Amino acid sequence: MTEASPKLTPEEEKLTIRDITVSAEAQTKEGDTFYLLNQRWWQEWLEYVNQSPATNTNNGFSFDHHDSVDSSSLKGPSSIDNSDLLYEVTSDKSTPRTELHETLVEGTDFILLPQEVWNQFCAWYGGGPPVARKVINSGVSKTELSVEVYPLRLQLHLMPKGDRATTRISKKETIGELHKRACEIFDLNPDQVYIWDYFSHRKHALMNDMEKTLDDANIQMDQDILVEVIDNNVGSITSSLRENGTADNGTLAFVEPSQSGFSIAGGLSASKGSSRNGGSLQNLGSVRETDKTYGSIGVSTRGSSCGLTGLLNLGNTCFMNSAIQCLVHTPEFARYFREDYYQEINRQNPLGMVGELALAFGELLRKLWAPGRTPVAPRPFKAKLARFAPQFSGYNQHDSQELLAFLLDGLHEDLNRVKHKPYIKSKDADGRPDEEIADEYWANHIARNDSIIVDVCQGQYKSTLVCPVCNKISVTFDPFMYLSLPLQFTSNRSMTVTVFTCDGSAPPAAYTVAVPKQGRCRDLIQALAIACSLKHNEKLLLAEIRGHNIYQYLEDPLISLASIRDDDHLAAYKIPKLVKNTKFLQLIHRREERETGGAQGAMSWKPYGTPLVSSILCEDVITSDDIQSIVHTLLLPMLRAENVGHPSLTSSRTSVAASDSSRAAGLTEECTETYVSGRHGNGGSSRARNLQKLPLVFVDENNVCIDLSVGEDKALKYSSSSPSILVFIDWSKKLLKNYDTHYLENLPEVSRYGPTAKKARTEPLSLYTCLESFLREEPLVPEDMWYCPRCKERRQASKKLDLWRLPEVLVIHLKRFSYSRSMKHKLETFVNFPIHDFDLTNYVANKNNSQRQLYELYALTNHYGGMGSGHYTAHIKLLDENRWYNFDDSHISPINEEDVKSAAAYVLFYRRVKADKAILSIGAS
Repeated sequence: MTEASPKLTPEEEKLTIRDITVSAEAQTKEGDTFYLLNQRWWQEWLEYVNQSPATNTNNGFSFDHHDSVDSSSLKGPSSIDNSDLLYEVTSDKSTPRTELHETLVEGTDFILLPQEVWNQFCAWYGGGPPVARKVINSGVSKTELSVEVYPLRLQLHLMPKGDRATTRISKKETIGELHKRACEIFDLNPDQVYIWDYFSHRKHALMNDMEKTLDDANIQMDQDILVEVIDNNVGSITSSLRENGTADNGTLAFVEPSQSGFSIAGGLSASKGSSRNGGSLQNLGSVRETDKTYGSIGVSTRGSSCGLTGLLNLGNTCFMNSAIQCLVHTPEFARYFREDYYQEINRQNPLGMVGELALAFGELLRKLWAPGRTPVAPRPFKAKLARFAPQFSGYNQHDSQELLAFLLDGLHEDLNRVKHKPYIKSKDADGRPDEEIADEYWANHIARNDSIIVDVCQGQYKSTLVCPVCNKISVTFDPFMYLSLPLQFTSNRSMTVTVFTCDGSAPPAAYTVAVPKQGRCRDLIQALAIACSLKHNEKLLLAEIRGHNIYQYLEDPLISLASIRDDDHLAAYKIPKLVKNTKFLQLIHRREERETGGAQGAMSWKPYGTPLVSSILCEDVITSDDIQSIVHTLLLPMLRAENVGHPSLTSSRTSVAASDSSRAAGLTEECTETYVSGRHGNGGSSRARNLQKLPLVFVDENNVCIDLSVGEDKALKYSSSSPSILVFIDWSKKLLKNYDTHYLENLPEVSRYGPTAKKARTEPLSLYTCLESFLREEPLVPEDMWYCPRCKERRQASKKLDLWRLPEVLVIHLKRFSYSRSMKHKLETFVNFPIHDFDLTNYVANKNNSQRQLYELYALTNHYGGMGSGHYTAHIKLLDENRWYNFDDSHISPINEEDVKSAAAYVLFYRRVKADKAILSIGAS
């Protein structure tokens, strides 16, 4: 045994781990090994090496410096203990093994360490046990590296013998490796073994492409795999299977456990009699014995505790749990899925999921309505969900509304009573009454889509498009599953733009103006022109600024304002309305910054601030003195007061003008004449010679940088094809003392999120206001231009929506999440939504329907926290009890009705109030 190394100080340990980590992560590649480390132990080590409680509770390093403490008084952590992360699995037929707990969260329960870091910790502290995981390629492009914390756990079913086994394998392993492992587990001859995708205990597909990965084969966690042994007596059948890759479920009688007996929704068929398997079939049947009760669950739950069963969180699955609970507690669905719905399953629908999603949902619903309150783990349902919707696989947080939309659509297709959809061509309105057209559209829709989902959740709205050129009107009647309502008070939008002058008359100023949300750039320019008092001989040049450079000029007045994000940065430049043959002089600011790499890094010039723009005539030669004069004019408003009369910074004429307000206008006109002419004559040249030469760099036609701060006046060659002339100004510390450049820094965003941007409002936002905003007539965004059949061109038509036919259950999605180029935002707006008497009568355009459209709330999902890291719950009213409950994953607790409303409300579920109740409500009002 080698002699132990001298014990390091906490500071030395910290630096050692930091250096190893940086080096290891920089070289990480597919196939490398990472180790899980207990978060609690990691936290103890951080506190030890930081010599005070660590501020970072996540999986990052905290290397903040604190007041020094005698390291001898600090005790380091004990040996590594990962036992909290693991549990022991025992089986009658195999030795005990350890498994990772299913619901662990990185940064909360564990962190991931490169192998080199783990080895170093083990050398210092010892302990364990080690939990190693491999790095794999993931993502859509399969170029993103991630650690596979939870490899696939597959259930192997050996037939005809009936044995079963569980194995862990990476989803990046091949089918050939799974085949090899199955043969080793069951001690089989590989030549006689075929493996099947045994999804939902049916032979879904023969897995015979040995090079294909399990990920590409869409194999999911806890999926069943059939290991089929074929003897010599059925060689011809085997050959047929190899050729076709599929087989009918009844082809081999001994493969399936049984073809008779009772059937459990979505599960295994268990035999009541004997089979060639002997006693093993009875064992298979006993596994599902507890499921037998679900087929006999009654619809009535009055007087029982049914409906108060929670769902276990499998790891960031609260988004799924909240949506499922709302659907499960929709009375129409609760009745339907607890009765015999199997005859309506559509296994032939190419748009469906072979009925498997409906079966999985029905089985889960029955468990949640079974007597008792033991929480249910929705693992089988999640596995099937991930199979058909890979975007919901894994254990990341997702949008509850997106899942809900997928579920409703998927359940509809799985339960569509229309087995063969007819082709129906829509007829033009031709002046017919709306009622006739609407009924025709609805009949056509029902002819192709007829399910319990349509019966309960689908309504119809009227969509009217008007061409802005020929006034052609197009009316359609389209179905909807839910309404997505915007959280906005008006159809206007506030936009902040900084206006710069280029004649030296005024410093930059930011203006916030109100413009139509679906307006165009001309609306923004018009509002800015009024705000900044634009003169008749001036115009505004709008530009988007990115990375301290002009990213693009927004010169097209028809550009949609919807294409401008809230976190964009805009500048508007006042320039004269000039004749042709002009170019834009772009002045890009640079300052000296140290290169990355520590205090010894080299200094270099880096862009900073906001570029300035001026117009320049190109009819004659442009000289270096011309450029110097224009730049001096641009920077004049930022010249500090104490330097206004300095002879090296401004001419005597400028000095007088700056001190005499009565002559400021004359100076402005003179400066304007200077940058417009491009060639200044003797007066302009002499004035430029009297001014201090600024450190300017001109980029010529060959992209060669020319220093304009040295040498005599000279003609400059510029690119005739480029609309801009590029000039850099290098701000030294000395030069910065002469100018107030704060005007150039911190260009505001178009619309800044946060408390400062919120305006006080005396009343909360009403759900009716959100609905009115949704139904308001607005122009289409450019991406959705409408093809006008009369103009034969795509037009930005105006669109108006009206509610025409309302469903029994109305689902309303409050659009709390907005997305910009670099950020995601959540609106915490409180919406005052009615719990009772949600009256939509006046919002229905079909006036032939005299029935009052009243709804009451019975369920909703809530979202707390920020984007991607928040938490979902559900508030649900048990109608039999007339009482509200909070469903927080596995925890269920009663709440008062007044507590149902909050700023966290996300998706609302309303039920139509029956006619007799509506009459009572009218009488009461």
